[in-house]
Amino acid sequence: MLPSWTFALAWLSLFKNERSGGQVGYLQGAGIHTPGWLAYGPVPIIVTLGLHYYPFVLLLFGNALRRIDSQLEDSARILGAGGRTVLRRITLPLMLPALSSAVLLVLGRVLGTFGTPYILGLPSDYNVLSTSLYHAIRDRSTGVASTLAGVIVLVGVLVVVVDTRLVREQRRFVTVGGKGAMDRRGDLRRWRWPAFGLAMAVFAASVVVPVLTLLLSTITKTPGVFSPGNFTLKYWFGSDIEGAVGFPHGVLRGGELWEAAWNSVRIVGLASLVCGFVGLLVGYVVVRGAGSRVSAFLRQVSFLPYLVPGIAFAAACLSLFAVRRGPVPALYGTITLLVLVMVVTHLPYSSRSGISAMMQLGREPEEAAQISGARWPTRMVRIIIPIQRGALVTGVVLPFISGLKELSIVIMLTTSGTQLLTTLSIGLVDYGYTQLANGVVLVIALLSFTMTYLAQRLTKSSLASGIGG
Repeated sequence: MLPSWTFALAWLSLFKNERSGGQVGYLQGAGIHTPGWLAYGPVPIIVTLGLHYYPFVLLLFGNALRRIDSQLEDSARILGAGGRTVLRRITLPLMLPALSSAVLLVLGRVLGTFGTPYILGLPSDYNVLSTSLYHAIRDRSTGVASTLAGVIVLVGVLVVVVDTRLVREQRRFVTVGGKGAMDRRGDLRRWRWPAFGLAMAVFAASVVVPVLTLLLSTITKTPGVFSPGNFTLKYWFGSDIEGAVGFPHGVLRGGELWEAAWNSVRIVGLASLVCGFVGLLVGYVVVRGAGSRVSAFLRQVSFLPYLVPGIAFAAACLSLFAVRRGPVPALYGTITLLVLVMVVTHLPYSSRSGISAMMQLGREPEEAAQISGARWPTRMVRIIIPIQRGALVTGVVLPFISGLKELSIVIMLTTSGTQLLTTLSIGLVDYGYTQLANGVVLVIALLSFTMTYLAQRLTKSSLASGIGG
């Protein structure tokens, strides 16, 4: 629920050394030297992106694993198969669609991620494709930018081709059908407490430490100093902050935060609803029409937005909609453009959710309804949507959470009247108001958590159960 680039800010707050300008991090301030390879470059980029994106693998993979008929594994054990054999010959092959979808989702997203590699790579002059593309666009090197974008698209296309080959035999992966199924929990036995400890360690590293780091920075005048006189609430409630000319008051004062929050909720919310329903329909067509050209076309096209970096996509939209071009109106500065961009760029979340969930649903329930005379709209409303209710909710919630954190595709398309929480935060970072920017990020996290909780309560679904849960 935190933007990926705030993990980079929290990392710098902890490990920043004297190599880059400004105030050093907490460890360096406490007298603990942090080497350059730990503070900047590929190591922190890999760690922070891994901690940020592992929940998507959990969501996609978790529910598919939970919905496997346990009788399949029991049958193998009755025939004498050991635990490792069951895992290798039964469980993992059945999980191949969910696993490939998770890998594609993360890989496609990381290819276009800009904020984290930019913040952590800039001090050591370490570049990836997305940051190199950003520099090319900023320097107006059109040829270089086009070449880099083409390389990213090519890598993505190769990944899609591999995914298509992996899941060509759709019938191998049906684990929910018309026949009886049994779902029960397995006993971890001696691995119970080590697994619990690992889970808590990941939770602490990916949530507790970053959030506490950002929170401490908003209630202290000087990072790393914990004397009573150093604590303050002026960055939250202060009416006059010294040196903050462009934002002279606390985060919760004034109307900038509330206006940005309202814009974020209505724009991202509308786009997420569209993504959820379209994604489920895409998943239905792809799985039920397996082997057809329409199925292959939709499967690949629905993922294509991930192959284009957000900055490049935003630049293309800015060029296309800045002025009226024939029948295409000038949409720059309007909510319509932001909703359209959000739907296109976040549809892969919902489409991958729909595809992964529909692969687990056999044809028998729908065929039974069809024999009874139910038409397609009736089957969708009475059969598919109730069974895939969790997938539909997740297909809405995931784009919503991602949309609240989106920066790359909106930074060039927002104006003073359509300011979002992310653009407000990055604007404060650009002005050097780090504490105020971190406060806005915490508001984003709180808003994201609240909306997710409300969605789950209203639909009686659990996002933690995974895609389709």
